[in-house]
Amino acid sequence: MSTLPAFLVLILFGAASVATWGAGIELSKSTDELDRRLGIGDALGGMVLLAIAGSLPELAITVSAAASGHLDLAAGNLIGGIATATMVLVLCDLFAARPLTYLVGSLLPVLEGLLVVLTVAAVLMGAVLPRSVAIGGRVSPASVAIVVIWIGGVWVMNRTRSHPMWEVVMAGSRPGRPHRRVPHPVADAARATHSMLRVATVFGAASVVTLLAGVVLETTGSELAHRAGIDGVVFGATVLALATALPEISSGIEAVRLGDHQLAIGDVFGGNAFQLCLFLVADLVAMKPTLPTTGAANAWLAALSLALTAVYVGGVIVRPSRPKRLGPDSILALLIYAVGIVGLLRIVQ
Repeated sequence: MSTLPAFLVLILFGAASVATWGAGIELSKSTDELDRRLGIGDALGGMVLLAIAGSLPELAITVSAAASGHLDLAAGNLIGGIATATMVLVLCDLFAARPLTYLVGSLLPVLEGLLVVLTVAAVLMGAVLPRSVAIGGRVSPASVAIVVIWIGGVWVMNRTRSHPMWEVVMAGSRPGRPHRRVPHPVADAARATHSMLRVATVFGAASVVTLLAGVVLETTGSELAHRAGIDGVVFGATVLALATALPEISSGIEAVRLGDHQLAIGDVFGGNAFQLCLFLVADLVAMKPTLPTTGAANAWLAALSLALTAVYVGGVIVRPSRPKRLGPDSILALLIYAVGIVGLLRIVQ
């Protein structure tokens, strides 16, 4: 890769981004259809499978970066990707009739946001552990703890969704479908006529394309960052994170247009919580703990992710109601994100 001209590396990066976007959209839709037909999300193992399918770009980048020794790029993409993915809600807000958090009409996104807070907190604690504290000398205890926290959180949310112990009344809300397992009467009508073989083939093909595109993104992204003299954490948390968030941008905007406001927020928070579980994968591939190598830049990104998550969790509870396309919580999120990126640039200087 180092022998290729810069413009060609940039073209490859752009092509991989487009492939990630297109394949990610098809992967999301085919995963939803498989879930509806097989009911795989009803069990905890099914939830894990669905989460992995939705995070294949990040998985490919994590494995490729850890295998090549670019742990800063892997950590930056995983931690910084949370902040970038949360900013997808700003774009969703632009397409909503009123502030997105006003329309949600459910407290389940609050639980999902709290799960993000718990997993990010585990990342911050794992980052300060000495490298000598490792299971078998390879895996950080914090990486294992993140997976345990995520599994426990998913179990709690599934139980709460099935047997709510409270009743919420939010006048004027339009939450939409409670789960993607519920077919949309218009958007999913054509896909429902497809054969099981066709749905499974699309799922498999989209998975392969997404994985290959993720490897290309990591390889070309690392090379572009090196040639431009950009810190790997900064590149992973911004440009690379944006490229892998393209499917979430598309699916989030589509959810808002279909009226599925609760799903738009839930998908972002759910993906963010699971994404940090990939630190365990990074440890196993690199054969050493990844979290202790994250440094101050990733600690800053983790704090930024917590702040942005708190803004939208608070927005769901406060429910800003002014009839403006961009809610005050999204405006605040934009300001916090801008300050966060400026601060990140100062830290890595």
